[in-house]
Parts: sequence; structure tokens; C-alpha cells
Amino acid sequence: MNLVDIIEKENERKDAPEIRIGDTVKVFFKIKEGGKERIQAYEGVVISKRNGSIRETFTVRKMSYGIGVEKTFPVHTPLIDRVEVTRRGKPRRAKLYYVRNLTGKAAKIKSKDY
Repeated sequence: MNLVDIIEKENERKDAPEIRIGDTVKVFFKIKEGGKERIQAYEGVVISKRNGSIRETFTVRKMSYGIGVEKTFPVHTPLIDRVEVTRRGKPRRAKLYYVRNLTGKAAKIKSKDY
């Protein structure tokens, strides 16, 4: 193992969230404002996920006042408090970028039955 692999292994989260493409998730992340810190929730559909050890990220898309907003979160950051999976999706693609062009009911991802 080289030095980069050792450093990445040390900083990896042990409680990394188990999320998949198409899931509706609620991400609770920490925001610093001045000297205070608070937790803000961001709920939306996971449209993409990039793997790569500690550099792993996932992108969440939500609608805010009729405008689509996307935010990319690193999985192993200490700023994420927790991730709750609200609904499991059943996508037929690896990346759901086509959802950007859809509105209303057409943008809905089929859910998995458990």
C-alpha cells in the first residue's frame, strides 16, 4: 500500500450510508454560521453516485419552489450527520440525468416493494 491508500483508509467513515441510485433520501448536514453550528436537512432523489474509496460522492436532486436544485455530497465527510432513506427506488439506469428534463408525475421514480 502506498501513502495515499493509508491516509484514505484512516479517514474513511465506518458508518457510511447505504444508498443507491433512485432512492429518496434525507441528508442531514452540518452548517457553520458565525460561531454557531446547526443541522439542515436536504431531501431529494439520488440521481448519481461516483465510487472511489474516500472520494466517493452522490448527487441529490430536489425541487425547490418549482426549480430543480442538485447538490453533490461526499460520502466520507464529517459534515454529514446522518442519511435517512425515505423510499427505495427501482431505476433502470445507472445515472438518472434524464430526470432533469422531466416535470411532475413523469419525474417520479418507481419504488421497490419490500
